[in-house]
Amino acid sequence: MNNTTLVRIEAASAVNLVDRVPPHAYFVVSAVFHYLGPSFAVMLFARIEPLGVACLRIASAAIVFAIWRRPWRYFSRLTPPERWTVAALGVVLAGMNSLFYLAIRQLPLSTVGAIEFLGPIGLAALGIRSVRNILAMIVAVAGVYILTDVRIAGTPLGYVFAFANCALFVIYIILGHRISGNGGIDRLGISMLIAAIAALPIGIRDTAPAFSHLGLLLAGVGVGISSSVIPYVTDQLAMARLPRATFALLLSILPAAATAIGFLVLEQVPTLAELAGIGLVIVGVALHRAKDTG
Repeated sequence: MNNTTLVRIEAASAVNLVDRVPPHAYFVVSAVFHYLGPSFAVMLFARIEPLGVACLRIASAAIVFAIWRRPWRYFSRLTPPERWTVAALGVVLAGMNSLFYLAIRQLPLSTVGAIEFLGPIGLAALGIRSVRNILAMIVAVAGVYILTDVRIAGTPLGYVFAFANCALFVIYIILGHRISGNGGIDRLGISMLIAAIAALPIGIRDTAPAFSHLGLLLAGVGVGISSSVIPYVTDQLAMARLPRATFALLLSILPAAATAIGFLVLEQVPTLAELAGIGLVIVGVALHRAKDTG
């Protein structure tokens, strides 16, 4: 048995192992790291501005994908529409990550997490007009109203960033499903390289402190791996096997994950009003039902 045959057998075994893991397990991993990474990023804000942290996150993730997948080899095999999709996703990732960090600089992680998931609910409600989806939208909007009413007097700009991030998160879900499936992680790698190119002009200046302090640089790389490599790869593994409706339904656990991680890592203790608002958002996301588009 030659080396080429051994490599193929090992690759097939790895694929089988990936397929044997339930897609919901990948989603849970994504849910944890979706906010665990940003919670560590918040700790860097004392030394590096949010756009600098976002730039470090995206650039380090792009380097990991470049070394791991060498995705440019795959780019030539894409059709023109597929190239536009991965390029658009790259720009969206750069904008979404930057806005998210600008938002959590001013607002609790749990609040930003709850606002982030208004988008999927609205997308479902607009796509399929039903009593259930209308009720879901009303409940979720009520929850976000409570959240924003709590602190809007002090940090209105934070809510602008949070709602802009929400809009880009919807586009991420749509484009993420389009690239999922066979070769999805390679397409994601291309998008991350494009995201790095898009993020450099707006964040490179703020990364300067990291390049004069090894600890900060390593922390920024750690944030990139935990925020943009692990969750986005597990998102792809889940999206490839879950219908969009099911994936959207599972999003109901993410505001709760944001609250739990914000409390455990950042000691951001939610008030009763904030807990009520977050709870309504979770109920709204869980209530909504989208068309099963695959």
